[in-house]
Amino acid sequence: MAQFDILVLGGGPAGYVAALRGAQLGLNVGVVEREGLGGTCVLWGCIPAKALLEAASIAQKVAKGKEFGVTAEKVTLDYGVAMKRSRQVSAQNSKGVEFLFKKNKITWLKGTGVLGPNKSVKVTGADGKTETHTATKGVVIATGSRVKGLPQIGLELDKQLILSSDEALTLEKAPATIAVIGAGAVGCEFADVFNAFGSKVTLLEVMPRILPVEDEDCSVELNKAFKKRGIEVITGAKLGTAKKGKKDVTIPVEANGEKKEMTFDLVLVAAGRAPNIENIGLKEAGVQTTERGFIKINDKFETTAKGVYAIGDVAGPPMLAHKGSREGHVVADIIAGHKHHPVNYGNIPNATYCHPEVASIGMTEAQVKEKGLKYKVGKFPFSANGRARTSGETEGFVKVIRDEKHGEILGAHIIGAHATEMIHEFAVARENEFTVEEIDLAIHAHPTLSEAIAEAVLDSMGKMLHA
Repeated sequence: MAQFDILVLGGGPAGYVAALRGAQLGLNVGVVEREGLGGTCVLWGCIPAKALLEAASIAQKVAKGKEFGVTAEKVTLDYGVAMKRSRQVSAQNSKGVEFLFKKNKITWLKGTGVLGPNKSVKVTGADGKTETHTATKGVVIATGSRVKGLPQIGLELDKQLILSSDEALTLEKAPATIAVIGAGAVGCEFADVFNAFGSKVTLLEVMPRILPVEDEDCSVELNKAFKKRGIEVITGAKLGTAKKGKKDVTIPVEANGEKKEMTFDLVLVAAGRAPNIENIGLKEAGVQTTERGFIKINDKFETTAKGVYAIGDVAGPPMLAHKGSREGHVVADIIAGHKHHPVNYGNIPNATYCHPEVASIGMTEAQVKEKGLKYKVGKFPFSANGRARTSGETEGFVKVIRDEKHGEILGAHIIGAHATEMIHEFAVARENEFTVEEIDLAIHAHPTLSEAIAEAVLDSMGKMLHA
């Protein structure tokens, strides 16, 4: 038995950042994690998926090489090789977190944790041995979330024909045909990857459009880009009960007044995640959950059990790694009694890493309309941007929505190459309450993709120059 200042359940982006920040503030920290450090993001999500998307990007660029005077003969695509590289990148990142733990003298308690009374945690190791540890200042629950299937329509995950993103990350080869169910960020990213590696991809979405949480203009633009690349996109889809064969899966699909049965070699379910709240002792510790199954917290992340906190995916949406990391930083400050800045939930960027990339922050145009705000829209296409032309990546645009009277940036939406990097100019601007006029005053280097931001801002003021 050991005593810590802080005990953290979960070594993902929320948990390990809370641990690092706690150690930085001079606290003795222990982290309970049964798998490698880094959590879903590093091991089974963000990092390996983006490594595969980078491979997909290279495949697409090689296909366009002749336009640039670079002709590659006998190009072969090998998903297995790309997968193995993605696993290596994932392992490297996990080892990086482990190094940071050693550097900051954080104790990694390898095993499964269950909450006990009085800020205690029972840890069971792989060998079955148990130890109980206590925290003097606080226990932080950061157990994350997991993928879930659709058993109600016969699509229960079986790791052979019906896969989650976890299994997709370890396939040895790309299937001839694949259905991707759910056209949110994860679904669109995997549709992109498998298309680039030669699969015939069908993207099925029950909502009227893909990327339904994004601004509609971005959804429409991505839909066009996907169809141009040969990805079959079916929105407003009603799915019947699937039938599993020995080597394929048949799904009844109804859309646009048409009913048909579609057969696929593999089905990837990319629709939704569930918080990991089972078997961690919540009830015994007096920790309550919400109607939606997330852990109930107050404005300082404390649960209904005094001295027990929850952050990241288990504490509620948005279920994003960077949101969890910020919460981890702040909760450590709170527990340590350190001055802190509250998490600004209205200024968390969304990022989808398909090609073209999609990124956004703040409100969509539809949300601005719903609030009855008076606004102006500025928009600039990458087809009119010099840097985009040089790289041959002219799809997409920058769209900024500003308050009509004061120039406040209500929302910003980018679809195009490197959108997920560019969105942070708007994130910094909004966090510091800059107006569109102040972005205009900042000189943007030429030629850069970021000039499209400056031009979109000018357009919102009726002063666009280059389109």
